[in-house]
Amino acid sequence: MKKKIINIAVIAHVDAGKSTLVDAFLQQSGVFRENQEVVDQVMDSNDIERERGITIYSKNCSVMHNDIKINIVDTPGHADFSSEVERIMKTVDTVILLVDSVEGPMPQTRFVLQKSLEVGLRPILLINKIDKKNHRAEEVVNMVFDLFVELNANDEQLDFPILYGIAKEGIVQYELDEPSENIVPLFDTIIKHVSAYPDRDSEDLQCQISSLAYDDYIGRLGIGRVTAGTIREGQTVSVAKHDGSVERQKITSIFVYEGLKRTQVSEAYSGDIIVVSGISNISIGDTICTEGKVVPMDTIKIEEPTLSMNFLINTSPFVGMSGKFVTTRHLKARLEKELEVNVGLRVEQLEGALDGYKVSGRGELHLSILLENMRREGYEVAVSRPEVILHREDGVVKEPIEKVIINVPEMYSGSVISKLNLRKGMMNSMTPDGNYVKIEYMVPTRGLLGYRTELINDTRGEGTMVRSFDHYEKYRGEIPQRLNGVLISNDQGDAIAYSLNNIESRGTLFINPGDKVYEGMIIGMNARGEDIVVNPCKAKKQSNTRSSSADDAIKLAPPRVMTLETALEFINDDELVEVTPDSIRVRKRYLTEMERRKNANKLKTN
Repeated sequence: MKKKIINIAVIAHVDAGKSTLVDAFLQQSGVFRENQEVVDQVMDSNDIERERGITIYSKNCSVMHNDIKINIVDTPGHADFSSEVERIMKTVDTVILLVDSVEGPMPQTRFVLQKSLEVGLRPILLINKIDKKNHRAEEVVNMVFDLFVELNANDEQLDFPILYGIAKEGIVQYELDEPSENIVPLFDTIIKHVSAYPDRDSEDLQCQISSLAYDDYIGRLGIGRVTAGTIREGQTVSVAKHDGSVERQKITSIFVYEGLKRTQVSEAYSGDIIVVSGISNISIGDTICTEGKVVPMDTIKIEEPTLSMNFLINTSPFVGMSGKFVTTRHLKARLEKELEVNVGLRVEQLEGALDGYKVSGRGELHLSILLENMRREGYEVAVSRPEVILHREDGVVKEPIEKVIINVPEMYSGSVISKLNLRKGMMNSMTPDGNYVKIEYMVPTRGLLGYRTELINDTRGEGTMVRSFDHYEKYRGEIPQRLNGVLISNDQGDAIAYSLNNIESRGTLFINPGDKVYEGMIIGMNARGEDIVVNPCKAKKQSNTRSSSADDAIKLAPPRVMTLETALEFINDDELVEVTPDSIRVRKRYLTEMERRKNANKLKTN
């Protein structure tokens, strides 16, 4: 018997509690057995998502409430993964807009809300974390209403239901002063606010692919909602491609979501979110139709990439020491596999002598997540400094501008303002926020490369920054790169404490005694502006009076640890990040001093 179906998406800014709310949906609808051990943020199944506490990939699950099947999509909140959000808006009947009761609407809240309003959805507002002592829920409701007006919401959309909750405790209530013990008010509001999907089973088939997945056994999978008709296993269909062409294909298998599981079925009906296999070249925006009766849906527009990096073959002396995949062939195959599911990505082969690929994405985090996944899979790769993609319109060069909101203690605000001004930023506003100051800027994406680490250092770790793409604007001119030079090793071997002790007076070290180094590897940052070549492997000569064991007494300051993100932020144009399964190193593009001198002028002209 066919079930009534409602499809919803949970949308919000990073860390507003989306995945925690989905946990509550699943736990209170009987998806888990009574004795089943369940981890928090169960939908964040990817290792990196768990480690970083963020959602990267949109995911599907379903719950039952009062004989109605509710398909739920948990979406990313970070701007770099906005292509994941854009795609699913056409597959849902409503969205739950989750807003923190203290933070209020953030830049990414604006983005996800705008996308939902554009496709005509009527959101439900849920003010989360009302257990916080300093919550300002009523004020936040007014701020959200103003945001709806600003985004040209129609009268129906402005008449949104308002709920209050504590997602981590599985509580949603109708009013601030009306306690609740569960999320039933949210279930009831969804069912009251949006009708179940109409029965369109008898119409011709229409199913648009909004997301992709990959299975090692059955290949590429297309995920989308059946807008009309029914779809059957083994059925021959016409696929309207996003470029206007039509292909005849056969559906091998169909899956639907039951709880967290993908369950294979022989047929699926209008309104349900399905996963189909058998169409090897299925892509985002393709419409699956009844054979010979092609009615394509409006194509799904994916925002263009804003940032690119060169992924190069690792040429360091340590190549292959920890990675299994180190050749151009390996790199090409891995990037092609990524393109199967990562539609926000672009890959182009580099021309000339460079052995690698130009990879473009939606931001630093988008690309660094790909690199992190690759290194965990055993790949070695060298990566260039991130570069912003400029647009040319009517002969005018334009660049992406981001809206940046920074909260810092007042004593550090002068330093932050000074740095952002140097990076061609323009201040929108500056308002006191308790003991902090809230500063809003419009800054070129170029100017934000490498700034997060500087902000942490300048504010002693107390500053926070939220950023999101806003618009394109005329190129604002040159922005100075890193002002400090680096300490470059001129030898290969193990770093020695005696030598590092002498080098430490020149700046900040990135390595410990005993670490392996090679010629051209960057082992630290110079306190001054120029690069210095040093020998970290030089041992102290032994004498009759003192032995080299005296080195054990040397006390060095803890080195600056280079994570993938901080390394990418740190490097200049003539430097690379060496990414391997067990190490992140920074190095000069040209390893020997002779090569660097010979190519110095070439790098300047490029």
